[in-house]
Amino acid sequence: MELYELTIHELLDKLRTGETTSAAITASVFERIDAVEGDVHAYITLMRESALAEAAQADERIKKGKMGPLTGIPIALKDIYCTRGVPTTCGSRILQNFIPPYDATVVEKLRAAGAVFTGKTNMDEFAMGSSTETSAFGVTRNPWDLERIPGGSSGGSAAAVAADECIAAFGSDTGGSIRQPAALCGIVGLKPTYGRVSRYGLIAFASSLDQIGPFTKDVEDAAILMNVIAGYDPRESTSVPEEVPDYRTFLGKGIEGWTVGIPKEYFVEGIDPEVEAAIRRAIQVVEGMGARCVEVSLPHSRYCLAVYYIVAPAEASSNLARYDGVKYGFRAEECRDLLDMYKKSRSAGFGAEVKRRIMIGTYALSSGYYDAYYKKASQVRALIKGDFDEAFKRCDVLLTPTTPTPAFRIGEKMDDPIQMYLSDIFTISTNLAGVPGISVPCGYTQAGLPIGVQFMAGHFQEGRLIQCASAYEKQAKIEKRRPKL
Repeated sequence: MELYELTIHELLDKLRTGETTSAAITASVFERIDAVEGDVHAYITLMRESALAEAAQADERIKKGKMGPLTGIPIALKDIYCTRGVPTTCGSRILQNFIPPYDATVVEKLRAAGAVFTGKTNMDEFAMGSSTETSAFGVTRNPWDLERIPGGSSGGSAAAVAADECIAAFGSDTGGSIRQPAALCGIVGLKPTYGRVSRYGLIAFASSLDQIGPFTKDVEDAAILMNVIAGYDPRESTSVPEEVPDYRTFLGKGIEGWTVGIPKEYFVEGIDPEVEAAIRRAIQVVEGMGARCVEVSLPHSRYCLAVYYIVAPAEASSNLARYDGVKYGFRAEECRDLLDMYKKSRSAGFGAEVKRRIMIGTYALSSGYYDAYYKKASQVRALIKGDFDEAFKRCDVLLTPTTPTPAFRIGEKMDDPIQMYLSDIFTISTNLAGVPGISVPCGYTQAGLPIGVQFMAGHFQEGRLIQCASAYEKQAKIEKRRPKL
């Protein structure tokens, strides 16, 4: 196997024994990028020069016996994290020339752990999308079928991991933007509990929903990365000072005697038959491990899409008001006055989907409509969270499909926003409730497209998720295929 094909834990073992070097691993990854990036377009910005320098520094530290938890491992970052001295665009023209003067907390932690940064990955503009088609920098393609989408909004990160253009990557998840592309690209994607990982330096879409998490090639790598990024940050007001366990201690344990809830609302009309069949097989695997699967109800699930598409655009409308062409980012030329400059900068700087959500959100927050829309949505959101609280009194974890269909064709849903929004129907609820979720590969369609199964757990129960997902991964023995790029 090539070095770029290996996992974090496999490469760390090789680095510890001196079997390879970070320089060799990083060179291997960039050789792979050179070979396939023209087809996939996973990256907006490559950081080749700084990555090779970081790899050389990592090798020096290893020689001195100063090896950290990620020393020498090439990792990609969604282009929504502030990175000091490196452009951070959010996939938008309005930030195409923005270079942050500081690192996000997660970037600081990864840097301190010894990671090598390969670049900034493509994404739906301001994380608003389910397909990575709304980026101002072009479409990312699914490595399994270049005519299909990789999912979104973190599609570049998912595609980069699936195509072996990095060893692991990071994304953000506001309504499924880690788990959905992970499922469609055949990899692992974990969304932590809201408040578990600092959002400081994450450019905001919807502040009460956004969460940072990893994309990896297996569950053990997800545990390794969670050990690095989780924890309290006094600079971030929603960060929770909850004790962080060593997530690797949850690996290799079974789930015998567990109760696994199967929400009946997640097996609905419209789910692809091959996806449903794969999830039914996953349920059988879980039962075969000694867990008891029981039907549960999340009765307010039918309101999730409606609630999400009021709450998220409303918060986006507020957050994106700062992009006015004055302080940073794109500014229109030949403007009559300040108001004209605002209008022209925002009209030219934002894409169609971002404008749509700003308008929806501004309307929902406007005088006379706030109570009817945002306030009501917030009240129903509390009921949705209550459903999960009740379910986790009976169950250790919940098991659902991650997506209703496999990856769809590029352009197939761009003219129908409602159909696009339905792509996140099984992932949105965890963001509204603030609970953690993980997507793990559970099979393939007859056409060879990946399918993912989603596990969800109670607040701050990422360890339980990792235990269940790693046990499933080991027992299911899903064939380790690779895209034929």
